[in-house]
Amino acid sequence: MSQGRQEKEVQMLREVMTPPSTFEDGFSGKTIIGALFLGLFMLPGSMYLMLFMGAGLGPAARWVTVILFAEVARRSLKSLRQQEVFILFYMTGVALATPFQGLLWTQYLVQSDVAQAMGISSEIPVWCAPSAETIRQTGNTFFNKYWLYPILLISFQLLITRINGFGLGYALYRLTAHGEKLPYPMAPVDAQGVVVLAEDREQRTRGRWTVFAIGGMIGLVFGLIYIGIPSFTGSFLGTPYQLLPIPWLDLTAKTEKILPATPLNLVFDLTLVVTGMVLPFWAAVGGFIGVVLTMIANPILYHYGYLPTWQEGMGLVDTLYSNQIDFYLSLSIGLTFAIFLISIGTTVGPLLMRWIRKRTGSTAVGAESHSLLEAFRYNRLRGDIPIWISIAIYVVSTFMYIFLSRWMINSMSGGSGDRFPTMFFLIFAFIYTPLISYVSAKLEGLVGQAVAIPLVREAAFILSGYRGVAIWFVPIPIMDYGAETRMFRVVELTGTKFTSLIKTELVTIPVIIVASLLFSEFIWRLGPIPSEAYPFTQEVWRLQALNSCLTYTSTMTGGSRFLEALNPSYLTIGAAIGVFGYLLLMVCNLPTFIIFGLVRGIGQMSPGNLLGEFIGALIGRYFFQRKFGVKRWRQIVPVVLAGFICGLGLMAMAGVGIALIAKSIETLLY
Repeated sequence: MSQGRQEKEVQMLREVMTPPSTFEDGFSGKTIIGALFLGLFMLPGSMYLMLFMGAGLGPAARWVTVILFAEVARRSLKSLRQQEVFILFYMTGVALATPFQGLLWTQYLVQSDVAQAMGISSEIPVWCAPSAETIRQTGNTFFNKYWLYPILLISFQLLITRINGFGLGYALYRLTAHGEKLPYPMAPVDAQGVVVLAEDREQRTRGRWTVFAIGGMIGLVFGLIYIGIPSFTGSFLGTPYQLLPIPWLDLTAKTEKILPATPLNLVFDLTLVVTGMVLPFWAAVGGFIGVVLTMIANPILYHYGYLPTWQEGMGLVDTLYSNQIDFYLSLSIGLTFAIFLISIGTTVGPLLMRWIRKRTGSTAVGAESHSLLEAFRYNRLRGDIPIWISIAIYVVSTFMYIFLSRWMINSMSGGSGDRFPTMFFLIFAFIYTPLISYVSAKLEGLVGQAVAIPLVREAAFILSGYRGVAIWFVPIPIMDYGAETRMFRVVELTGTKFTSLIKTELVTIPVIIVASLLFSEFIWRLGPIPSEAYPFTQEVWRLQALNSCLTYTSTMTGGSRFLEALNPSYLTIGAAIGVFGYLLLMVCNLPTFIIFGLVRGIGQMSPGNLLGEFIGALIGRYFFQRKFGVKRWRQIVPVVLAGFICGLGLMAMAGVGIALIAKSIETLLY
């Protein structure tokens, strides 16, 4: 694929759906009712599913909420405007942040054998969690004085994070969507669903509603098999009965004779297949190639002694962890650093060409400069936020983060650890974060996914010279705001004023804080977490604890397994593979999207996820595109995915509701 052909594909993706000419405010009294509904009904279901299968209601809850409100409005002889439908959709995403669910993870981490064995448990500061002994004495409850600091800290982080979404994230959206004209291929999935649900009954006889309904029925059937049956049986029989394994089928130990030291699993989540149909084809292919390369490379690396920690009989979790510390930690850093270099290069290159043409007096400069000026042009009808206000929001919130972290480390750490390195993080927050956020925004705009450089936060803490564990639990402003840009694209595609979002946030955030805390308390009181009642947490939380505690040791005095795992040679190899792979694809006239997918595939935590996406990409390209045509299929598939997620959500809500009621009755009886 030549550069011109790739630009043509980008333009085709951008034309799947274009913004309307008029914009309206979507905030209304229905928004307040929706916020209460979400806090009381949707949020607890999402929390339960996250513990049960590792994925909350997420997009599914959005469609369930929108459909419910749309149908209630119709039966009241009213209708929801397209902008009101979107605000309900947006508000659901905000409400399902479930900030206090993190406390359930924290209580496990403090009490875990992993944290205690590595000496981490006793060093966790009071603003994160009380000690393991205190938790055992007070029982499964957050309503005591020992959890006050963690609750206040999480509330502060939620508030500042939501405010800052309108800071650097919004500025980057204006730059990439209006200045660089990037397509944002995943944004039409949400926008098309909103448009379909806002249509009246006469319009619904058209094709899009039929497509949405077909996707919804597929989601309902799959949801019954994948979520419904395990939820129902777990409620009444005590142990969930799974027709399809959750979260995966582990094949690592069964294939170790043929593929030693190779993590291998199968994921039976149909959502991955449908998502693969939406993603750019070559990005999905690149991910699959990365998985295949890992399967080829690991036995060779093990044979030559580069994966010495792996032992026969290890499952997926232990194999991933052992390979991470032996090889893939450093290689992944190098690969994603290469993506960073590539993205910066593809951005700086056009800027240099514009400068050269300007110096030579090229007449094309005027049109290109006009394109860049679109990023900074203020449109009052669209409800734009002035760019200087967005940047000011980011600057103020960043200073608040750093000053709070400094106060917590210097005044509340009980004398343990060093002084907080203020100047180091000021430089880091105002140089690194804007750069990586821009790169992530560009990837979101091109391939619908953001890939950040891993372990940057860890590297910052190590290079700062700080000694102690407390720094890992303060709200450091090392974030990637590139992912925020996709939602802003959906706002524009649906003709909603950006100021509507600010009003919605002011209504929704208080509801989130209260409801999330109450239901975290409720779920914890039902029983210990992890346990057999929550298959995902029982399988995966141990791996997360291993990786987290390994990282925390990097700033402790004495030896650090994390620092020992960093290998400059492997890091350099990863960077070289990424850069030269990209150049080779360009020279051979092949699609460069492959390299972005490749980074996701090599050393992937769950190879089965990328296999599902690859299967979906093949079905979409070689069956449906031939049946409907490329342009028609690109318009259909986002609606299919939206309907599928909606149907899956309806079944998930039914299963979760029954499970929570059954567990509540059981707790009251005994």
